[in-house]
Amino acid sequence: MARAELSSTDASSLSKSQRAYHWIKERIASQDFTPGYRLVLGSLAGELDMSVVPVREAIRQLEAEGLVTFERNVGARVSMVDDSQYRHSMQALSILEGTATALAARRLTDDDLRAARSLNELMIEMLDHFEPRAFTRLNQEFHSTLYGRCPNPRLLDLVEAEWARLGHLRDSTFSFVPGRAQESVHEHEGILRLIEHGAPLGEIEKAARRHRSATLDAYLIHEHPDETLGLPAF
Repeated sequence: MARAELSSTDASSLSKSQRAYHWIKERIASQDFTPGYRLVLGSLAGELDMSVVPVREAIRQLEAEGLVTFERNVGARVSMVDDSQYRHSMQALSILEGTATALAARRLTDDDLRAARSLNELMIEMLDHFEPRAFTRLNQEFHSTLYGRCPNPRLLDLVEAEWARLGHLRDSTFSFVPGRAQESVHEHEGILRLIEHGAPLGEIEKAARRHRSATLDAYLIHEHPDETLGLPAF
């Protein structure tokens, strides 16, 4: 899901190419720039009040993340939605986020755990008046609370990149399989209990990975009932 707009303080500390990168990426994630949307460098530069050079650098970074594609004689466009890309991102995220959650587990404070539990309680309350996009925002906030203290910054960058890619590929998986939401909040509770009880990091990693793979499997069963290949068992 899209992050909140950068504050003026945050924006002032970024280079022009970084500002352009975040600005464009937020609009892709929020689907202001929909799949297939043509990204005209001159127009974007005008919107951002900068030259095309930093905008071009931002576009190249987004291309490297798979959010933008270049076509000969056409230019840059927002990447089209592809089920295989969604599957690949979910598979990657299950591994990356599972590891990040395990590495962060011993660093989480009581306040972190209370915040995560509060978020999950809000998600449970939402089940009676379900709104997929709002549920997805809370879901991402819940998970970022658990993996956010991972001591490996490169791993965190990779997790955040896959979350951003998913925000582009699917507005909300829960829109397609709303029944998955109830299962998800129960699995959240299980992950929290493992962390609170000091379970072995391997168990925490496995639970977080299975949680993510279960969402993918639910989506595949719903959208492609003839396919039986989900994530491999770990």
